[in-house]
Amino acid sequence: MSRLSGYPMVSETKDWGSIDDGNELAEELTVPGASLGDFVLVSMDVDVADTMLTAAVTAANTVTAVLANNTGGAIDLGSGTLRVRVVPFADA
Repeated sequence: MSRLSGYPMVSETKDWGSIDDGNELAEELTVPGASLGDFVLVSMDVDVADTMLTAAVTAANTVTAVLANNTGGAIDLGSGTLRVRVVPFADA
């Protein structure tokens, strides 16, 4: 059993579409129990092709994932599963 299994996690199917170089796209996810200052783990089940995928708690129960493209050209990742897990700061 994973040590993280007790922490909130959500997932959704996400197709970011084409992202031009220098641009970023954001996706808000509802994560019950997420609080400002908590840590967020984020992943996709497809190759993110040298883009940068980050996430943060941006409001109570809300995580914003951001995919930034600084590769030098447009990128289209295709559809995949976006996952976020929140680890409360108090448990760190």
